[in-house]
Amino acid sequence: MTSNKDFVQSLRPAEVCKALLAALDAADGRRRKRKRDQTPDAIGLSIKRALLEQAVHDDPNPEAFEEWLLNYPVHYGAQESSGAVSAMARAVLEEWRLAHSLGEFRVWLDQGAPSDDAKDEKPRERSSS
Repeated sequence: MTSNKDFVQSLRPAEVCKALLAALDAADGRRRKRKRDQTPDAIGLSIKRALLEQAVHDDPNPEAFEEWLLNYPVHYGAQESSGAVSAMARAVLEEWRLAHSLGEFRVWLDQGAPSDDAKDEKPRERSSS
């Protein structure tokens, strides 16, 4: 039987971030359905997408992921948007912690973050760089 400690230790940042990218696709679907100005939403989602894609690419060790996220704005953030980049890094940190503490969230991520908002939407292709 797998203990909760083993279950949590099995989480890799790249795996969680891949699932969060799938959830981001659903959020993008919701955003496109809104009737108001979507510019701020699009900017925030693009920053978060870049952060998640970089985390998948770098695949930092779980023990170092919090530090990686906190340093992300310095290493990858544009100077003019460092506040927004920092905010997105903190949001991903909270989602990382949630994946460790809330079993239902982890199950949802493991299922590919399914959402009705993502239905009827073509999945975005991600670069493998």
